[in-house]
Amino acid sequence: MGARAEERWGWSSAAGRVRAERRAELCVRAAGLRPGLRVLEIGCGNGFFTEKYRRSGAEIIATDLSPELIALAVQTYPGEKILYLPATADKLPFPDQSFDAVVGNSVLHHLDLAPALRESFRLLRPGAALAFAEPNLLNPQMFLQRKIPRLRRWAGDSADETAFVRFRLRRLLQELGFTQVAITPFDFLHPAIPPALIPFVSVVGKILEAIPLLLEIAGSLLISARKPVPGRAPGTDRR
Repeated sequence: MGARAEERWGWSSAAGRVRAERRAELCVRAAGLRPGLRVLEIGCGNGFFTEKYRRSGAEIIATDLSPELIALAVQTYPGEKILYLPATADKLPFPDQSFDAVVGNSVLHHLDLAPALRESFRLLRPGAALAFAEPNLLNPQMFLQRKIPRLRRWAGDSADETAFVRFRLRRLLQELGFTQVAITPFDFLHPAIPPALIPFVSVVGKILEAIPLLLEIAGSLLISARKPVPGRAPGTDRR
């Protein structure tokens, strides 16, 4: 994710910065990031979210398909507990059970999903969790953007991009062996919201997130799941 991607996703606007902080905080909490953990980030781009994950105190191994973006990340968001590596999400150069968590932001919808999630499962230690924030296909803007070619081109979406329906994604994660799967819609704060309206819209958005039917059209999905510990019943494998 370079400067152009940051602009397209709206991370550079005032509302976008608020959204980014919340997304990172939710992923950190869902994956249980803390000092002493070794964490894999998939699709780190220019390191924009890597820096936010680093604040948890965990060691971050940040990967991206693009060597150019990795070079940019090294320059833009260096850190003592960050290692940037070019690598593909479905074939990562690490031994089995190498990580205490896997995280990512707006990356799964670019990937061949099942192989990428299967690789994350391989790399997680038993009891460890993954957490991602991804676009929600049931959001009206996202649905139209993905389904209408002219809007897709206007938005700058690449041909490989998609978005997710949470019920289908939950089923896939369970089929791959994950337990404690939770996929929660969130985020009604559009990046184009003027700065003066951010506090009001943020409050209204959190109210909408608490209403069962309306939350389904939120802009994003918080995805979390856990690799089970052999011999333990589901729901008892927390670290």
